[in-house]
Amino acid sequence: MSKPKLIALSDSANFYVSAERIFDPTLANVPVIVLSNNDGCAIARSDEAKALGIRMGAPVHLIRDKIEKHGVRVFSSNYTLYGDISRRVVDVYRSFSPAIEIYSIDESFLDFTGIPAPEAHAAEMIATVRRRIGVPVRVGMASTKTLAKVANDLAKRNPIFGGVLHLTNADLSQELLSRMAVGDVWGIGRKTKEKLARHGILTAADLRDMPLRQARQIGTVVLERTVLELQGEACMDLEEVEPQRKGMAVTRSAGTPMKDLDTLCEAISAHASRAAEKLRRHGLVAGHLTTLFHTNPHRQDRPQFNASRTVTLQPMTNSTFDLVSAAKSSVRAAWPKDADRKDYGFIKAGVILGDLIAEEEKPQSLFDAPDPSTARLMQALDAVNDRFGKKTLMTAAEGVQRSGQALANHRSPRWTTRISDLPVVR
Repeated sequence: MSKPKLIALSDSANFYVSAERIFDPTLANVPVIVLSNNDGCAIARSDEAKALGIRMGAPVHLIRDKIEKHGVRVFSSNYTLYGDISRRVVDVYRSFSPAIEIYSIDESFLDFTGIPAPEAHAAEMIATVRRRIGVPVRVGMASTKTLAKVANDLAKRNPIFGGVLHLTNADLSQELLSRMAVGDVWGIGRKTKEKLARHGILTAADLRDMPLRQARQIGTVVLERTVLELQGEACMDLEEVEPQRKGMAVTRSAGTPMKDLDTLCEAISAHASRAAEKLRRHGLVAGHLTTLFHTNPHRQDRPQFNASRTVTLQPMTNSTFDLVSAAKSSVRAAWPKDADRKDYGFIKAGVILGDLIAEEEKPQSLFDAPDPSTARLMQALDAVNDRFGKKTLMTAAEGVQRSGQALANHRSPRWTTRISDLPVVR
């Protein structure tokens, strides 16, 4: 007889802020926010910052007075640091579970099936992460992924659970689900929430108890599976192997508006180079490349322009040279013909790659013999940048000054991945 399934969801509290606090003890118990790309708005907030009324996505220029009045510490996004801390946390998880699905940078599903005293096991894992890495995590456990997500959300909101909630008791489950808004259930978006409300389904308990046929009529088989998962019937397995990507995007906002073709081409070339690096890291090649750039839609006093161009990559490729060349050609083709007369200022640009397949499955053409020297050159490029830091080697097309680079005036050091940024103990 198989053991009852037990899925745990572990996530890090205010992850970006927690990562910043690891190396700066002065950030403890003070309001901290982390800003989006280009230092535009708050995308992570400490509990102290939330208590001041700083909302997720709040534009930084609208909360400047609050920042100064309350001494809020402000940081630019440091994704290199956050990604490395996330990897280290997952390494700890691997010693506590035989199977893990990395759901996002700060969330992972773990298989706790058959583990005796799972609450104590989860508590030990939390303590180990805090001791070895320095970030706080919370754990929700249940028989399905959806219920584990519910348990994790409830463990966040209620200190009474001490960061661990095992949602298996029927009476406790009924009590908690009846207090949880249906819109807070994993996978229930705004439109589905509105449809459910029209049928009187307002809580997670209401959703769990609705007829399956009605669920399928309102939200197709996806909503039906959510209902079944809330009832304790597992419909989603752990995905230990990341599913192959169908597309990939690299887009950035510019620190200052890009007003000439050369500056825009440099930014696009940098994005195409980054996209090529990501393709090779995942062992993929792309069949299509879309280039896009646009002005600030919120500045109606300025001339507006929005462009995108898609090209087919023949043969399919992950070569930096091929992608940069295709991207630059697309930008030139889409560049506004009246740019000399109108003072356009492009604030965002990027590339989107489509039709991705594994490199070994790349179709071969009789007339496009692969050049082994290009593959070796790309390997050497990646090896140098991995060892000595990003952009140690780069294409000349990306420029030297990088005037279109996003603002990051408050970024902390890359403590764990750059030798020059290693913390110094005195």
